[in-house]
Order: sequence, then structure tokens, then C-alpha cells
Amino acid sequence: MNASTLNKLVLLLLVILAGACKTKKVIVKVPETGVNTTVVNKKVENLKTLADKDLVYTSLSMKAKANLEINGNGNNVTMNIRMVKDEKIWVSITAIAGIEVARALITPDSIKVKNSFQGVYLKKPFSYIHRYTNPQVNFALLQSIFSGNTIKDFMVEQSGLEQQNGVWLLTGNQGDLAYRVLFNTLLKIGENNLNDVKSGRALKVVYGEYQKIDNIPVPSNIRISSIAGTQKVNLTLDFSKIERNVPLEFPFNVPAKYEVIN
Repeated sequence: MNASTLNKLVLLLLVILAGACKTKKVIVKVPETGVNTTVVNKKVENLKTLADKDLVYTSLSMKAKANLEINGNGNNVTMNIRMVKDEKIWVSITAIAGIEVARALITPDSIKVKNSFQGVYLKKPFSYIHRYTNPQVNFALLQSIFSGNTIKDFMVEQSGLEQQNGVWLLTGNQGDLAYRVLFNTLLKIGENNLNDVKSGRALKVVYGEYQKIDNIPVPSNIRISSIAGTQKVNLTLDFSKIERNVPLEFPFNVPAKYEVIN
């Protein structure tokens, strides 16, 4: 993995970015479309029904095999993601032979990235990611993408909500950001589409297979596609282990010899 690719991987993390599941996953079959999933006719109650399918957690730990492709060049890495709801997201990236090459700590207010491959360190306010994505992208959106939960800012009465082929479709706009969220027949998110036509940026998140934690379906496979101008990034996460509400540590120490970059 060259330095340029690693830097772009770290940028991608910033853009998207009770019980345990054994490595052998129990896959939940998503019923075919066309099943009548209508609950009631009132939009507010339908939105609540969809939001009630979210995974409830205080902490979440996920380990995934990841494939990253940037403009056609691919790399395989392992990602460990740890979250405390509404407080922090910690990500560790390891490459060949389990060697950690990068680590990130994201909070609602700040972003820290340690690049062990190059010996450099970045510390910025959270708003720094808006150089690479829409200003509507916030911490809550990032944690929703990783957990497969609904994005609260979209689950409002002002959004459009209708059924197409037996599944719910949520649409709307926030500033320059247009969103289109397709739910599956489990009433879980099947696909998130975020588009900023003005800036030429787009983010698509597709949730594939599901596994269950305490009888709640959670995604075991996530495909993230990002377009920003001429740069195209695809990231596939295949989760081998997910733990909910377990004690977690978030180590983030930066050696004095590391160079601080802007």
C-alpha cells in the first residue's frame, strides 16, 4: 500500500465515516419485494415504525475485512470500528501481517488521524471533513452509516414517504443535499443515497446480508461508494464480529516524533 493510497483511505474514513455475534454469521434472509409492509396511513407513525427497527446500543464494536478501491486501484485491509453512541468513533486499519497503518478518533467536535505508515498526525475540528463532503454530513450521520440505523435528520415529517413495490421509500432535501433512502422488507435500510449536485459529490451506501443481535437484524455487509469530482472510491465491509454494549477502550497515543500536518 503506497502513501498516496493510505492518505486517501484515511480521508474516506472522515467522509463516511447486548451480545456478540460469532465469526460464523447467522444470515437473515430478506423477503422478496412485493410483501405488503404497510403499518398505518399516518406518516409520523410510519416513520416511528421504521425508526423503531434501529439497533439500540450504548457501545458497539465491529471487526471487518475491507476492500478499498480508489479510481480502480484496490487494497485489502482489516478495519476495527468501536463506537460510543453520540460520543466517539474509533477506527483502526491494519494491512498485511496485522500491522496497523492508521488510526482515527472522531467525536462530534473533532477529528484525529494518526498515520503510522508515514509517521504523521492530523488534528482538526469536525467541520474539516466538509472540505470533502456536504456540510450536512455530521457525526450522527457517520455513526448511523456504520450501525445501519436510520439517519434522524431525515426521519422527519417534511420528508416524502411512500411505498414502492411493497417497500418504503424516503426522500427529501436538506440544503444542497438530496437524500433517497430505500428500506427493505425487514423495515431496515437497504440503501442510502446522498447527492450534492451543486458540488458534484455523491455517497451511496448499500446494506447486503444481515445477521441478528438479540433478535435485531443488523447489516453484516456494507458497500460504500463515494464520488467527489473525478475521484471515485468504493469500500466494502464484511463484518466477521459485532459486539453490543461491551466495555471498550479507545487508545490514541501519538509519539513525539510524529509530524503534525495541516
